[in-house]
Amino acid sequence: MTYRGKRVLVCGIAKSGIAAARLLKSKGAIVTMQDMKPQITDAKKLLDEGFELYLGKNPDDIVCEQELVVLSPGIPCDLAYIEKARACSIPVISEVELAFRHTPCPVTAITGTNGKTTTTTLLGEIMKRAYAKVAVVGNIGISYSAEVEHLTKDDWVVAEISSFQMESADSFAPHISAVLNISPDHLNRHKTMEAYVAMKERVLLKQKEQDFCVLNMEDCVCRRMAEKTKAKIFFFSSKHVLEEGIYLEGGVIYVRWADIDEKLISVDELQILGIHNYENVMAAAAMAICAGVSMDIIRSVLRCFCGVAHRIEFVGTLNGVDYYNDSKGTNTDASIQAVLAMRKPVVLIGGGCDKGGSFDDWTQLFPGRVKHLVLIGETADKIEESAKKYGFGEISRCPTFEKAIETCQNIAAEGDCVLLSPACASWGMFENYEQRGDLFKKQVRDNLR
Repeated sequence: MTYRGKRVLVCGIAKSGIAAARLLKSKGAIVTMQDMKPQITDAKKLLDEGFELYLGKNPDDIVCEQELVVLSPGIPCDLAYIEKARACSIPVISEVELAFRHTPCPVTAITGTNGKTTTTTLLGEIMKRAYAKVAVVGNIGISYSAEVEHLTKDDWVVAEISSFQMESADSFAPHISAVLNISPDHLNRHKTMEAYVAMKERVLLKQKEQDFCVLNMEDCVCRRMAEKTKAKIFFFSSKHVLEEGIYLEGGVIYVRWADIDEKLISVDELQILGIHNYENVMAAAAMAICAGVSMDIIRSVLRCFCGVAHRIEFVGTLNGVDYYNDSKGTNTDASIQAVLAMRKPVVLIGGGCDKGGSFDDWTQLFPGRVKHLVLIGETADKIEESAKKYGFGEISRCPTFEKAIETCQNIAAEGDCVLLSPACASWGMFENYEQRGDLFKKQVRDNLR
């Protein structure tokens, strides 16, 4: 599509929406930016840049005047004005789709329920060691649209892709994709597990024979996705020896792929903990191999990689108690991995905004592992009921997050660990999981001084 002189509506005036609007304007589009908030911080600046603003309501009365609608990730696709646009034969695309259409270089894309940020960050570090220019973008917090105009055909994109970003992605087709795992998440938006899985599959559906797709052999949903893409499949496994792929055996990661048949690294050499992180390492390494990166470069980065903020992040030790920030554990599967990674009795902070799933898989792990559970937020009743179903009753309820941290400090004894891994979204109490994790780290570190 040629954008010069075209009327385009960008919905959602946050980081992704602003970047998309600027990309479109650079291509000559006439851009209207819409947001449900009646006032926004950057209003004057955006007006000065030549954008029209439509604030405080849905754009039902202007949507059919547009020639393209671009959605930020936070905008659900089932809103009435979006259906109206489609009825008027107006294309509706996501910000990621817009950026992909303008990308001149190969794209690697990582999706899945958990591990996306760790894998994306790790792959980005590996690729930067091998290539001159690598843009690490997407759900990781850096807008894809903000980077595309700085890229050439010789560069690479490493993109973390969420199910939200795939809802209106029609032609998105990375050269190398990965689906790490699938478990129930975001059902409050996608409504059914089938719809959620369908959004994840979109990362690989348009790939061609010359492309690569990295999949988790141990996840039955991921394994079945191999039948839905033309790309060459590169499996990783934490439980089985593979004739072709990358796998974990006896604490060592091995690669059998093309002309490679050798040990990659021992998990004892890694700085990050847990089987889930070993799977993230295997996925990132597999993608890097597909991108032509040498085993020596991959090894050297793996040995130095310390993980990402808010994902089983060690904060410090106070009075013999270790503190870990896993605020990015926003669903039960992620929080299960965090609990399993702990090597000491756990005083656990859980709860927050309900995304519509069951907590049973998480709470049944508590007996024998969790010393005490401290609950916050709207899901407290639901989590407590689930925990008691499995005979776990060492539970406290706290009205504020700060009180929850204080309660943990009073309960935890030398040799224990305090783990923030809520299994819930942060919305309602915090702007995002980063703000929640940062407050946890600040309160703990203030006491370390």
